[in-house]
Amino acid sequence: MLEDKFKNEYLTYLKPDVISRLGNMELRARLVVEGFITGLHRSPYHGFSVEFAEHRQYMPGDEIKRVDWKVYGKTNRFYVKQFEEETNLKAYILLDSSASMGYKSSKISKFEYGCYLSAALSYLMIKQRDAVGLLTFDEKIRNYLPPRSLKSYLFPILQQLENTKTGAPTNISQILHEMAERIKRRGLIILISDLFDDPATVLSGLKHFRHRNHDVILFHLLDPMERTFNFKKDAIFVDLETDEEISTQPWHISREYQGKMDDFIKNYKNGCRENNIEYVLLDTSMPFDNALFQYLVKRKRIGG
Repeated sequence: MLEDKFKNEYLTYLKPDVISRLGNMELRARLVVEGFITGLHRSPYHGFSVEFAEHRQYMPGDEIKRVDWKVYGKTNRFYVKQFEEETNLKAYILLDSSASMGYKSSKISKFEYGCYLSAALSYLMIKQRDAVGLLTFDEKIRNYLPPRSLKSYLFPILQQLENTKTGAPTNISQILHEMAERIKRRGLIILISDLFDDPATVLSGLKHFRHRNHDVILFHLLDPMERTFNFKKDAIFVDLETDEEISTQPWHISREYQGKMDDFIKNYKNGCRENNIEYVLLDTSMPFDNALFQYLVKRKRIGG
C-alpha cells in the first residue's frame, strides 16, 4: 500500500501543471525522469531497458582487464566499466524560443513546457552516459552548448534553460540548415518547436539532417486552444511575432480554423514519415512520459 502511494506520488510529476509549480529546474528534471521510470516499470513496457549504470556490454576488442567480474557473477553477462569520457550517443536538443512559443491558454506556455521537456531529456541522457547539447533559437541562434556527457554538464544546460526568454520572430529553416552544416559526426537531433513557419522550408531543413545521416525526432508542441480553437467570446487575436491584430467571433471561423490546423499538422506528419523522421505531436496539457518514451525508442533503434 505504501509502495503504491509512493509510486503514484512520483507519477504526478509527469503532469506539466504540477511541475510548473516547482521553482528549481534540476528538481523538475529529476522528478519528471523518476516519475517516468516509475511509470515505465508499471506499464506494458516494464521490460524496456533503462540502464543508468556505469557499465556497458562487453564488445569484441575491449580490454579484458576492464571486465567487471562482480557484475558477471550477478548477471552471467560480460560488462566493462565505462569511463566518463565514453558515450553511446551524441544528442542535440534544438529548442525554439521564438515569440509564438510564449503563448499559453492556461498555466504553462509552450516554451515553459519545452524547457521542462529539454531539462528532463538532458537529465535522462546524462544519466545514461549519452552526450547532450542544447541550442536555443528564434530568428537566429541565441545560445549553443555542444554535447557533453559529464554529470557536471547538466548544470549549465539547466541554467541556460532558466535564463532563456522568448521574444523574437522565428526562422526555423535557416537554423536547421546552419546546424546541419556545423554538426559533422552522426547523432540524434531533437527539435522542440510549435513549427509556426513555412512547412516546406522547415521540412527542407530537417531533410538536410537526414541527408547527413543524423537521426531526427520532431516534438511538435502546441497549446490545446491552438488545436481546438474553443474560444467562447468575441476576441482580438494578436500575432506574437508581428503584432498584427484581428478582431473576430471565434465560433464563426472555428470549423475552418480546425480544418486548416488539421492540414498543418498532417503536412508535417506526412513529410516526416516520408523522410524517416520521428514525429511526435504534443500539447502543453500532456504528461511528459510520451516524449521521454519516444526518445528511448529512437535511442534503441539507433543501437545505443
